[in-house]
Formats: sequence, structure tokens, C-alpha cells
Amino acid sequence: MVWSAHRRAALIIAAVAACVVGLTVHEFAGNAAGAFTGDALYSVLIYALLGTLVPRTPAVVIGGLALAACVAVELFQLTGLPSQISAAVPGAELVLGSTFQVIDLLAYAFGAAGAAFVDTAIITPRDRRPEDSLTGHHQ
Repeated sequence: MVWSAHRRAALIIAAVAACVVGLTVHEFAGNAAGAFTGDALYSVLIYALLGTLVPRTPAVVIGGLALAACVAVELFQLTGLPSQISAAVPGAELVLGSTFQVIDLLAYAFGAAGAAFVDTAIITPRDRRPEDSLTGHHQ
């Protein structure tokens, strides 16, 4: 279970970092690059939250789930309900968005894939014991 605890801690740190950087970008970068970065960080946040809930799940699965969740939120914007909710509930726009944009889907894919890559390349390998690589087993 040590590897799950380490991965969970790393993902919590990633979630906090994604929130802080994402909110900063949202506040100060009012251009297309800032919007793309913010959307990518949104999917990193979703990835980190999902990974924290299920730390023994493979990164590729978490990445796929994070992307699916982000795409669902983006498609929900086509209904017009998120903009109505955002008008009534302060801060809801940060979670639900307001207007569907196809480019957001690409940003979510970049963010989820990047998070899965970092998780696979950096976070998860540190959690494996040398004997795990020989047996293929993880605790």
C-alpha cells in the first residue's frame, strides 16, 4: 500500500498546483493561449482528483476517464444550462464553463495525456520496489 499512498500524495499536490496555476491563468491571461492552458489544467485537475480516489488504477485508464469527464462537461455546455447556472451561482463557470468550443476538447486531451504521461514516467515508477519489476506484481 506504500505505493498507493505516495501516488495519492503526489496527485494531491498536482491537484493543488493545477488549481493555483489554472486560477492564475484564468485571472491574468485573457487570450487564446491562456484559455487553452486553463482548459488543459482543468483536465489535469480532474485526472489528479480521479487518481487520488483510485490510486491503484493505471494512468491510461485515469487519463481516459478524465478526458471523458471533461468532454461531458464541454458537451453539457451545448444545452445552455451551464451559462444559466453560472449566472445564478458565482464561480460555477469555473467548473461548468459557459460556451462550447471545439478547441477546448483538444486542450483537455493534451492535459489528460500529459498528466498520464507524468504519472507513468515520474510518479508511479518511484513507487515500485526492485522485486516488482522482476515479478510484475505491485502492492
